[in-house]
Parts: sequence; C-alpha cells; structure tokens
Amino acid sequence: MVPLLRIPHLLALAFACVSIAQAQPRAKHVLVVSIDGGNPDEMAKAEMPTWQRLLAEGASSLKARTILPSKTLPSHTSMLTGVDIARHGVDWNDFLPLRGAVKVTTAFEHLKALQPASSSALFCGKIKFRHLWKSGSMQVFDCGGVYGDVPVPASEEKKLVEATVVAQRAAQHLTQAKPTLCFVHLPDADTAGHRHGWGSPEQMQAFARCDQALAQLLEALKAAGMLEQSVLIVSADHGGKNKNHFDPIAEDIHIPWLAWGQGVRRGAKLNDGIMTYDTCATALWLLDALPADADLDGVPVRAAFEP
Repeated sequence: MVPLLRIPHLLALAFACVSIAQAQPRAKHVLVVSIDGGNPDEMAKAEMPTWQRLLAEGASSLKARTILPSKTLPSHTSMLTGVDIARHGVDWNDFLPLRGAVKVTTAFEHLKALQPASSSALFCGKIKFRHLWKSGSMQVFDCGGVYGDVPVPASEEKKLVEATVVAQRAAQHLTQAKPTLCFVHLPDADTAGHRHGWGSPEQMQAFARCDQALAQLLEALKAAGMLEQSVLIVSADHGGKNKNHFDPIAEDIHIPWLAWGQGVRRGAKLNDGIMTYDTCATALWLLDALPADADLDGVPVRAAFEP
C-alpha cells in the first residue's frame, strides 16, 4: 500500500513524466520542398509519379493559399518565417544585396534558439534566397555551391540552378549531415512558365524534372536511414496562368500542401484553409521548436497528423 504522504509526490512525478513525453518532437527531421510555380491543376497533368504517390500516401490539400502578391521571394519568406508580407517586409522579388536579410525571425533561427545542437540547411535554385540567410542561423546555404559570410559576387546576382542539380546537392548533404531542418527549392516549373506559359509542354517537362528531384530526395532520406524519423512537406510559393502569377486569382494563389512520413494521416484530405505561412509553424511544431511567444500568423497543420 502506498503511504498517503507519498501520493502527491507520485502524482507530481506522473505529471512530470507526461510533460516530458509531450515535449518529445513528433519528428527528428523535417524536409520542406517547394516546387516554384506549382499550380496544382497543372501538376496533375504532368508526368509526376513520385508526387502522385506522395498524394496517395500523405495528407494533402490542393487548394492551400499563398500570400498576396503571389511572388517568389515574398511568398517563400512567408513560408519560412511564418508571417504575412505586412510583417516580414520583403516586398521585392530580386536579389538586392543592399536590403540585407529579412528582419523577422526565420524558422532556422527559432530552431537554433531552442535547440542549439540542431542543424539546418537551405538549398535553392535562385540566389535571391540569400535574403533568408543570416550568419549562424543555418549550417549550409547552397545555391549551386556553398556560400558563407562573403558577399555574393555581382556576377552571380541572377544565378539560376536547375532542380535536379539542387536536389543532387541537397541529397548529398542529407546523406552526410542528416540535418534537423532542411529546405529545398526547385525552380524549373516557374522558369518554364514565364518563358513558355503555365501548362505548356515545356512546363510539363519541368514538372517532370521536379518530380525526379523529389525522388532523389526521398532516396537520400532512405540511404541516410532518416526515412522512418522524418516528415516531408511539399508545397509551392504560387501557381500561375499564361506567363505570370501576380494576379489575385485562383490559378495564381492556390498551391499544393502535402505532409508525408512519420505520424502523418495516410490519405487524409485536408481543408482548404491552409496558408503558406502555416508551413513554418508546422515544421517547428513537429520538431518541438515552436516558441510559445513566437507570435506567428501561421499555425501548425495538426489535422495532417495522428493525435
């Protein structure tokens, strides 16, 4: 029989154990992949077997929304900071070195602050993502090559790297470093859309290359032994119609949002209220790195995961 005087202590211990259990991250690794220009309707027409498999096996919405204006750098900044454009202030869409880094806290900074031993990386196809890099916030910033504290050369301010190259470099890092949080940007569909039009044969080929890149990344997770402990989030910065994506219309602002992997509700169809800045909140929540006082516009997409 348990002495009565010890019961409060046992209850306190029990509550402490529950708290510790709840503090465990839902995933050890989170990989966020953005398919630039990923209009979900056009992606459905492309040869994308890996994407289709992820849709069948994961939890998804094909009518999530990006911010307005639906431009690449502002949209990705919201995706990786968890706040809308009015708060992060990145309203330009080119690499403008004099404007420096985004002024609000990024997902990489939140993670580093709460988990100093964690590691993170960003692999992109457009050098303008440099505005999301802050010294010490991530272990690797890679745009067809690793960049450190030295300023980007003026000759590279329009640099563009193809999706399969981005994925190859990211895959190598995943295998070797096994980062806690990794973001990968695949630019090809957007490039083809601007040149040839959304839904053009050239863009269909670009989507197919992005799908091949997705397959490379999944294979890297498997080779690194990370697959069973990871969540993959696949989304986009905007859609597109004709040869642009700047209008407040469904074709431009609807984006895919998919979660796949550890703890994900298999085959779940999510509601259409997901916003691009929910990606940041979801990634941090999965890693148990979402600060209570973060004051984000985004919220974790809890419906994508088992209770």
